[in-house]
Formats: sequence, structure tokens, C-alpha cells
Amino acid sequence: MIGGMDRSPGHMPTTEAAVTVLRSLAAHYAREIEVSHDIGADRTSRRAAAGTGVTTDPDGSLPHEAYVEFGGVPRVSVRLYPEDDALITVENVECPDIPRDDVPAFLRSVFEGLAHVTTRRFPPGYRLVVPLPGDRAHKEHVPGFLLGPWLSGRVR
Repeated sequence: MIGGMDRSPGHMPTTEAAVTVLRSLAAHYAREIEVSHDIGADRTSRRAAAGTGVTTDPDGSLPHEAYVEFGGVPRVSVRLYPEDDALITVENVECPDIPRDDVPAFLRSVFEGLAHVTTRRFPPGYRLVVPLPGDRAHKEHVPGFLLGPWLSGRVR
């Protein structure tokens, strides 16, 4: 349990429920958290074509997106989209299309030091590897110029 919330995977049906879980993770890992909300089709990032003054989707729903920044090192931010996925950025490395239900496990791996960077000689390159439950991992290419102190300290 983290902050009274079950650590097991489960569906977070709303953006607000996901933000509540992220606040709990921030408290557990003693990190500051800053949250901003965009509500309405005319305010969310993926609905730029909604038109002026159009706040609901065609089905009548009101989309809700949140942007969360965690204090401390590594620098981590999460953009929760209404479509049940997220963009997580770790030290300027963008990890897109993370299913919303995987966000807590992803963040635990980063905050607990399980995330690491792999390197290969040919062709030269780096990858951020974030272990997830069920023997899965999210892998994201890391341009060499983004290897700051935190990422460099995790190269294997």
C-alpha cells in the first residue's frame, strides 16, 4: 500500500483518480508535486481541432487532461491524456504512449532506482530501460546529448 492506495495494477478510470495515485506516490517518495489541469475539448492538447468554444467531445463527454511535475532528481513529469495513456518525461527523455495503468509502476521503477540506461557499441546508442511488472520493460532511445548526470550514472 502507498498512502492508503493499493499498489497492485488496476484501472484508473478518470484523470482525477490517476492524479490522486500520483499524489500518493509523491508523498511515499517524499517528492514535491505540482499539478495543472486542462478540462474541455478546447483546452486539451490532443483536441486542437475542437474549435473555438467547443468544450465537449462529440459523445458529450468533457475531456480532462493533467500535467504533473515531480520535484527532485531525476526530473520527472507526467502528462495524463483523456484517452487512458500518458507521456512520461524522465530527465528530458520522452516516453510516449504509456498506458495509464502502467504509470504508477513506471514511476516506482524510476524512483526506486530500477530504471537504467543500456549502451551498445554498434551502431552506437543508448536506451532508457524502465522495468514494469510481468517481465515487461519500457525502452526508449536516448540521444547521447541528453545523457546528463542522472542518466549517465545509470549506464550499464
